[in-house]
Amino acid sequence: MTRSKAKQVDSHRQSLNSTPREMTGAQMVWEALVAEGTTVVFGHPGGAILPTYDALAPFEASGAIHHVLVRHEQCAGHMADGYARATGDVGVCIATSGPGATNLVTGLATAQMDSIPIVAITGQVPTNLLGTDAFQESDVIGVTQPVCKHNYLVTDVNELPLILKEAFYIAREGRPGPVLIDICKDVQNAKGIFRYDFEIDLPGFEPWPSYDLGSLLDAAQIINAAERPLIMAGHGVKLAGMSQELLELVEKAEIPVVTTLLGTGDIPETHPLSLGMGGMHGEAFANMAVQGCDVLIAMGMRFDDRITGRLDKFAKQAKIIHFELDKAEVGKNVMPTVAVIGDLGETLPALLPLVSERRHQNWTQTLQAWRGDTADSDIINYEGDELTPPFVIRQLWHATNTAKQQRVLVVTDVGQHQMWESQYFIHEKAGQLLTSGGLGTMGFALPAAIGAQMSDRNALVWAVAGDGGFQMTLQELIVLQQEKLPVKIAIINNGFLGMVRQWQQIFYDKRYVGTPILTPDLVKLAEAYSIPALRVTKPEQVVAAYEQAHATPGPFLIDFRVKEEVNVYPMVPPGAAVDELIRRPKPGMVQGYSGVQPSW
Repeated sequence: MTRSKAKQVDSHRQSLNSTPREMTGAQMVWEALVAEGTTVVFGHPGGAILPTYDALAPFEASGAIHHVLVRHEQCAGHMADGYARATGDVGVCIATSGPGATNLVTGLATAQMDSIPIVAITGQVPTNLLGTDAFQESDVIGVTQPVCKHNYLVTDVNELPLILKEAFYIAREGRPGPVLIDICKDVQNAKGIFRYDFEIDLPGFEPWPSYDLGSLLDAAQIINAAERPLIMAGHGVKLAGMSQELLELVEKAEIPVVTTLLGTGDIPETHPLSLGMGGMHGEAFANMAVQGCDVLIAMGMRFDDRITGRLDKFAKQAKIIHFELDKAEVGKNVMPTVAVIGDLGETLPALLPLVSERRHQNWTQTLQAWRGDTADSDIINYEGDELTPPFVIRQLWHATNTAKQQRVLVVTDVGQHQMWESQYFIHEKAGQLLTSGGLGTMGFALPAAIGAQMSDRNALVWAVAGDGGFQMTLQELIVLQQEKLPVKIAIINNGFLGMVRQWQQIFYDKRYVGTPILTPDLVKLAEAYSIPALRVTKPEQVVAAYEQAHATPGPFLIDFRVKEEVNVYPMVPPGAAVDELIRRPKPGMVQGYSGVQPSW
């Protein structure tokens, strides 16, 4: 949610539920959610949260809130996550105490690493049983503190309304993140006075730091003097709603753009100044641009290891300007020449008039030459009789590209198919790719796609997963029928835990330990869930399969039986600089490691 939108929403919420009323703690939960504009929650009931579920009944009956019953609490977290990524609003998930709450941890950690706003509500044993190892008691606060932006244990019903208000405020304001509220069962049953017109005052919490004009002027001066400037755009551009302003800067000063994985689509990838994704599996020319620029302008990204490679060799020739909201990220991994700390929704528009209109012909020509040098080795240009994952993904882009009047979202799991999606699906908009970036959570795709589809039933949502990750959360297929959701599913089925196998092939002398994976008959599995499905084994079957999926009103699953040992290239080996990468094999070469040791 952008800062301006957050203010508008907060202003609207201030007017709701301002009249104090007596009610139970359980009723307070739902009254607060309605005040926050929440219409969908994802959860699973249990004993310690049962009073809150009982209080949900009139809210569901009135249509104010719709509850989605998940089959595993981890997926409640991922569904809330997908919902939040697709809308920019706070996603809400709910679980009982003990195992229900601990099952949420992976979903919370995924959201925390990617700055996704979630409020998780969990039941807890009664206050008189806290610390007694009661049935289904766990120290949820202790467990979730490392993976949450903040969390609360509620032992007094009179504190609950303010805590609920604070939780949503903390989750969405500034750098977003998950907040957990653990509510004792007796607090849910107790009565208290509910009001929701609080002014939030959290000493020490500065979600929107004011930027320093001097730093902005210094940044503009460096950019204007640059001969080989480069922008590295991250997730923060999308979170700030600054894609259009970024494009204005790019075109005004002719600055090429490399994105992070979560920055995919920050500018249209068909734009001539878009170099696509950089980093471990970024294009060679994108990484060469990082190592060849004289000014690197980082916007809304945190210089994680997947984008930087070896830190002591990262962009050493460049002056680095870091536009960042979170002070803690500045200088944590890469020390900038200039740091502009503040909301990108303010700093980028303020920068635009300070930047001179420029052209960098020599630089753009060099980048074009580098791009052309790698094009002839792309596997997509040498499709044969075997079905390969890049071909499947590129055809998915062609198939969805015809849906001009429909919003298209692609939700991926984690692994090789995730990287192929970022390479071969051409993204035109920020937020078109929803994926687990920082935590790299297998099993994310299907539940997150359900959350995204719940936010917009008219969107065309594709869940793209590997045969390994899909089997971690496939039980949520029943939710597609339960909620009558038209999510389409593409399984890149290569019989391996593909990315791990790739590492074993390249670095462990092909010792494939624990990576061959047995997968059930996915067509029959889909049939068990009353979901139509196809198995595709040949390239000439792909287009018709996508057409059939799109022509089917409800959910649809395609099991793509692809060539087994295909690797994701380029690849920056661990410990190497981003330009010390393993290139795509030239035509006729065997897929795999050439045997030439990188310089590291």
